[in-house]
Amino acid sequence: MSVIPVLEADVLRRQDPELTDILLGELERQSTTLQLIAAENFTSPAVLAALGSALANKYAEGYPGARHHGGCEMADVAERLAVQRAKDLFGAEHANVQSHSGSSAVLAAYAALLRPGDTVLALGLPYGGHLTHGSPANFSGRWFDFVGYGVDAETGLIDHLQVRTLAHAHRPKAIVCGSIAYPRHIDYAFFRTVADEVGAYLIADAAHPMGLVAGGAAPSPVPYADIVCATTHKVLRGPRGGMILCGGELAGRVDRAVFPFTQGGAQMHTIAAKAVAFAEAAAPAFAAYAHQVVANARVLAARLAAEGLNVTTGGTDTHLITADPAPLGVDGRAARGRLAAAGIVLDCCALPHTDARGLRLGTAAVTTQGMGQGEMEWIAVLFGKVLRGEIDGARAREDVREFTGGFPPYSRIPAETG
Repeated sequence: MSVIPVLEADVLRRQDPELTDILLGELERQSTTLQLIAAENFTSPAVLAALGSALANKYAEGYPGARHHGGCEMADVAERLAVQRAKDLFGAEHANVQSHSGSSAVLAAYAALLRPGDTVLALGLPYGGHLTHGSPANFSGRWFDFVGYGVDAETGLIDHLQVRTLAHAHRPKAIVCGSIAYPRHIDYAFFRTVADEVGAYLIADAAHPMGLVAGGAAPSPVPYADIVCATTHKVLRGPRGGMILCGGELAGRVDRAVFPFTQGGAQMHTIAAKAVAFAEAAAPAFAAYAHQVVANARVLAARLAAEGLNVTTGGTDTHLITADPAPLGVDGRAARGRLAAAGIVLDCCALPHTDARGLRLGTAAVTTQGMGQGEMEWIAVLFGKVLRGEIDGARAREDVREFTGGFPPYSRIPAETG
């Protein structure tokens, strides 16, 4: 199956050659550079096929068996399949797969449990909290009273004593555990205990580790949290979207919070693609993949430290690494620019207890391409050379192009036709 079936059929090129060139250019970019953005991955051709299916035409407001539009028979079957697969994969009593994104899943979780003005305890943004964890620029910071906990200045680990102290002082309605830049496993049992001590709901924002959870390479928040919010891309390797898991007692509240409170019609083609991804993640091969993602991240973190970067917490338990390039004489933004010129694509992030910017990277995508620990060592060495100025950017770019040529993300790229 082609990566972009309509391009193989030459349909899109005949109708819109300008956009065809853009899409092929993006595929070329993804294929010839190192994708180290922690939130990205390569979906399978089957997931892409579902995204481009006829379900993209169907309006399906509501839930299976209770739609506001006719003709939803197959849409209902597809959504029920996605829900069941999600429940089976994560051992959840209830799953809602309609959320358009991780942020919309978090919004729905808040809507299900909170009222405007309620107090919420979450990881502060300077320590790796997400925008939906209280940013004043986000709905969360505008509608709720967020109190932020942090990480230990020495170890970089979540400060459990501070979490408990703040929880007892502020008596939040909900506690959120989860991060966009925390490389270690979260102790969900601890957060459950603290939530129970103060009578708070526990919301796990597991957008980053959920694929590792599916593959048995990270602990699951499902047995501990009242609601689990997640994305369906990242390590899970599905389409861009969100989902919510919860117990049966909150199912109705969660579903109503998604529709009709925060969303209208479900994107049925995306839900179909989620179903495909859930089935893929239930296969033994995915478990091997998830564990390889972690093994690669640990090697990459260790080698980056050997190259002179200051790796946050001294390593990683997950797919995610954060590091300070300052010991090499460059700040995060400048480092990202140098690396981008070499074809190494990653993000900047906040560094705890400092105003400096660091680097955030992950191993999900390169592991999907078939890279292992040896390739991680090669990447780290090139990383160091680029940041120290020991190799010309153009030369490094050619090295990356040649290197990635051995690990195509898809078996073939559709040929361009005239």
